[in-house]
Amino acid sequence: MARDVKGVVDASHAQGAIVKVILETTLLSDEEKTIACLLSKEAGADFVKTSTGFAGGGATVADIELMRRAVGPAMGVKASGGVRTYEEAEQMIKAGATRIGASAGVKIIQGPGGDKPQPAAKGY
Repeated sequence: MARDVKGVVDASHAQGAIVKVILETTLLSDEEKTIACLLSKEAGADFVKTSTGFAGGGATVADIELMRRAVGPAMGVKASGGVRTYEEAEQMIKAGATRIGASAGVKIIQGPGGDKPQPAAKGY
């Protein structure tokens, strides 16, 4: 795996692109997640990401903590899948995520209690 990822990383970095390696964390054991993170780091990838969203599940605090420990402080960790609220995003960041992948971005950015109705804007 490391050789394949290294080839992608080298070609991508030569063009100024960043590389994230997506791990389907819901399908892997903790040992497999750690190995995949270490191989991705060794290959020079910029990020590891928790999932594509197609295998069910998604980011968990435990997975983000494990991935952060495996790759250390310099590499990016993206929590993707299942992050729907400000509070969940905050937990992922505290666990070590440097990026959040979420379809509920507006709700997350609204902050705590982001699902509360907002007052209507007044037009002038």
